[in-house]
Amino acid sequence: MELLAETVEAVRVVGDHLVGRQGTEPAPAVTLADALEVFTALDDPASALLRERLTRLRPGAGWLEDELASRVPADGEWWVCDATDGAVQYLHGMPHWAVTATLVRDGEPVLAVVHAPRVGATYAAELGGGAVLDGRAMAPARRELSAAVAATSQPPLVAQDPVALRRAGESLSAVLPWVLAVRNLGPTALQVAQVGSGHLSLFWEYGSDAGNLLPGALIAREAGARVTDARGGRWTPAADSFVAAAPSLHGDLLAVLREIE
Repeated sequence: MELLAETVEAVRVVGDHLVGRQGTEPAPAVTLADALEVFTALDDPASALLRERLTRLRPGAGWLEDELASRVPADGEWWVCDATDGAVQYLHGMPHWAVTATLVRDGEPVLAVVHAPRVGATYAAELGGGAVLDGRAMAPARRELSAAVAATSQPPLVAQDPVALRRAGESLSAVLPWVLAVRNLGPTALQVAQVGSGHLSLFWEYGSDAGNLLPGALIAREAGARVTDARGGRWTPAADSFVAAAPSLHGDLLAVLREIE
């Protein structure tokens, strides 16, 4: 638990750093190149600070350079982190972004923190130790599907995967009639963690997105949510689909998604 507490502290320091640099108005970026330039100037120092702090905690762990990676190393310990998860929201002056840090051991997440400073929420979990929201134990909410608020997202490179792109569109049309609402609330990791705390009832996504899914997957699972692929199989970082849901809704969601396979 000491490592988890120290990781939470490191992530909060980076969150404070970024809060102090986020404007309330959208960044003046006309083109994608403009936006990337503005974001890089903000994200690079924050990423360096996060790496410095976490490397100090676990000197022997490797560092996955690309937080958008769809694959993670199968051997050894690695930090998989994103200093500004939710870059679009951050650049537009919105609150739904987060700092994430996940320690992966032999391809599996064993510790994860998702800190959303503007939302005022810090999710944390350690393998076998349960999950907490701001230090309090949490659990998924029990609701009927018709009363469920669902969430979904798309991997950053989904446009390059025609199968995932098709399934993303078809699954949205399939799920909408069955639930109270479907939302995309920004960072994937934060939304998956919110399934674990009951703020959302379920989340699904198509495409490879290991870097974004790892932290939320551990947090949601440790909180008691069901985490699988869209076929009900065991989710791994190499999977091409993802589902996290309250146990009472997991089977219902899989049944709806089965229609688009």
